[in-house]
Amino acid sequence: MKKYLFGLLFALVPVTAMAAGGASVPHSMDPDLHDQASLQNGMKLYVNYCMGCHSLQYQRFSRAAEDLGMPQDLVEENLIFSPELAYNDQMHNAMNSGDAEGWFGAPPPDLSLKTRVRGTDWIYSYLLGFYKDPSRPTGVNNTVFDLVAMPNVLEPLQGVQELVCAETDHPVEGQEPDALSGKYQSCDVLQVTEPGELEPAEFEEAMYDLTNFLAYVGEPSKLQAQALAPKVLIFIFIFGVIAYLLKREYWRDIH
Repeated sequence: MKKYLFGLLFALVPVTAMAAGGASVPHSMDPDLHDQASLQNGMKLYVNYCMGCHSLQYQRFSRAAEDLGMPQDLVEENLIFSPELAYNDQMHNAMNSGDAEGWFGAPPPDLSLKTRVRGTDWIYSYLLGFYKDPSRPTGVNNTVFDLVAMPNVLEPLQGVQELVCAETDHPVEGQEPDALSGKYQSCDVLQVTEPGELEPAEFEEAMYDLTNFLAYVGEPSKLQAQALAPKVLIFIFIFGVIAYLLKREYWRDIH
């Protein structure tokens, strides 16, 4: 009997599925869904810089406002710009998919589940990875998404970023170290050459907030689940104690 109980116990334990390993990314971030200030700023950045092309078809303004502690009048006044959208509507954009395909080669994807597909580290690195590339139609490229079709809409905040060459102690494939210094020449270092509205550290913090908001959008019910979890555990503990006492009472006369 005991082995069946142990088997049932292990069957109820959640198993974490390991995603297939992808290409390494230069930056990492840990989402904090309890940082309301970060999530609110991330939503503001998304609406102002991303929503012109990318929709969030599985997210409503009202749901985000409720979860992130934002008053309805504040959201309607500052985050809903289209007269066709209302507070309870999904976060769609007004771009026609046919026009978008003609402009960019493909319609910009919906980003509702992008952090669950790519991971937050990839999104964060992507947002920080744009650099000037005159050979590209949009004038920019990206370190984690080569030949990217998306323009760098965040350039006013970040400034112009370029790849520069610098000496490094780490070996570079296909290159011999300098005979005198013993160092390698790496030409994939990103450096802001024309400042934007934000300092580099401030821009990184802003991109953290934006990625944090997208992590929330990917699983908005996670906040509710985390709030409910302690109550469920307390219930299970109390129920377990009661069940054990009942078991002792039922079996007392038999033993």
